[in-house]
Amino acid sequence: MTCSHCAASIKRALEEVPGVATATVDLATGLATVTGEAYGTDALCEAVRSLGYQAEMRPS
Repeated sequence: MTCSHCAASIKRALEEVPGVATATVDLATGLATVTGEAYGTDALCEAVRSLGYQAEMRPS
């Protein structure tokens, strides 16, 4: 992720995952934070990977 457009694309993709209420993406750290209920972590990673980026879950 190299620009604000990349971060915005990832944010939109994460917010489209069922169960996600909000998503924020920090360009400086390369981390995303997601809130919501009953969303699948695999679906979150797949949403990011579908854009060509790497994704892994980290504990909050």
